[in-house]
Amino acid sequence: MQPLIREHVRSGAKVMSDEHAGYNGLEDTFLRGVINHAAQYVDGQVHTNGMENFWSLVKRGLNGTYVAVEPFHLFRYLDEQAFRYNHPKAGERRLTDSERFELGMSQVSGKRLTLNTLTGKGANQREAF
Repeated sequence: MQPLIREHVRSGAKVMSDEHAGYNGLEDTFLRGVINHAAQYVDGQVHTNGMENFWSLVKRGLNGTYVAVEPFHLFRYLDEQAFRYNHPKAGERRLTDSERFELGMSQVSGKRLTLNTLTGKGANQREAF
């Protein structure tokens, strides 16, 4: 777990976790907040509620909306859910589906996704994004 965290999370960032031993040692690079779920779920600003909410939405989407998810495309479904989770509001109001679509399209303009990449016949599917 730590190699992934160290690769994808900026040094000095706040990392909130439970007491799982896999997180031990992150304190040398990150500001770590630890919550003991046996005692409480929130301690001031320390909690994991945001990530638990995200994964709840992902599981609901995978089991309900998408139904038949191919493991090969799982990262794409996760990217979509992350985009939806990270772009829920514009100012004080929620984005409409069409506004979210326009935002998404503005971020892929000029990028090419080939059929070989989409179907897994390309060298590295993730590089297209």
